[in-house]
Amino acid sequence: MKLHITVLPGDGVGPEVTREAVRVLRTAADLYGCEVSLEDHVIGGVAIRECGAPLPEATLRACMQSQAVLLGAVGGPEFDSLPAGQRPESGLLALRQALGGYANLRPAIAYSAIADCSPLRSEIITGADVLIVRELLGGIYFAEPRGFEGGPCPSAYNTMRYSEAEIERVAHVAFQQARMRHRKVTSVDKANVLETSQLWRKTVTRIGREYPEIKLDHMYVDSCAMRLITHPGSFDVILTENLFGDILSDEAAVISGSLGMLASATIGGKVDLYEPVHGSAPDIAGRGIANPLGAIASAAMLLRHSARLEQAARDIEDAMREVLDAGHRTADLARGRAKRAVSTSEMGALVESAVADVTDRRRAYHAV
Repeated sequence: MKLHITVLPGDGVGPEVTREAVRVLRTAADLYGCEVSLEDHVIGGVAIRECGAPLPEATLRACMQSQAVLLGAVGGPEFDSLPAGQRPESGLLALRQALGGYANLRPAIAYSAIADCSPLRSEIITGADVLIVRELLGGIYFAEPRGFEGGPCPSAYNTMRYSEAEIERVAHVAFQQARMRHRKVTSVDKANVLETSQLWRKTVTRIGREYPEIKLDHMYVDSCAMRLITHPGSFDVILTENLFGDILSDEAAVISGSLGMLASATIGGKVDLYEPVHGSAPDIAGRGIANPLGAIASAAMLLRHSARLEQAARDIEDAMREVLDAGHRTADLARGRAKRAVSTSEMGALVESAVADVTDRRRAYHAV
């Protein structure tokens, strides 16, 4: 099997964490006989500096011709003065639209070894394993009209809009993911106030009837935000629209203890996109202290969804857990805990080595 991946290291810590994700991805793929070819391109701030645009044509063309895209991060304060359409983030939005992925998958897992990194009590997060399925191409971020109005009292406006078809397709993704997990979907909306949410709830309920083995419940977004903090273990798959999903998935970082732990996959379009949830973190860029585990977990999701190498993905995830269980921490996980922090590259090397060990042990066990 061959897998062609376009790698977009991006800005800030993006190149550092992406390097480690690629290292682990290559090792895991090789163990399963998958030949990986990688092609690096620029996006975001580095693309503005080198090419004058946040998403150069060569980058977009390479992405569209690949089987998957692995992204580091985009953005930086030096570009904040640029018009909105010329900033690094606009390149990412344009890429997402071009690739067509409409479902964003964001897992949030409570690792017992780093439970003390969460601001929540360990008994609250123990066993929590949540997958947030966020609709990514609709809602208030993309609907028209939007803009500003002048006059003596300037105003601004955005439009929240969803079609039945947009809701249907992302709902199917959530129910299909739940089939492979604990068979529960919580659909999050604001149906007591918003017409879009009323259509959302009605449509998700109808789609849910096609999956009788899946338990479906509905929850208002404010109630969900509270319960995600107080009882995260009560959730399996959370399905929600673009804005709510953006907020809830960042809130879910408290379950894992750091934004640096969170991965994501954007699927459903022509080419799938994988990226850690954290930003470019320019304040720590180049210092070798960024947490690469979110990027590495994103590489695992790439193997799962684009290469269909489920066991290889699980081996990476098991390797990450073993490295954490052994006491290794990056700076964001070691702060104030009297633990020596390993560097970005050291963490990548530890996970790479553990992947090989996990795979060898599993194969030896099944050979007996």
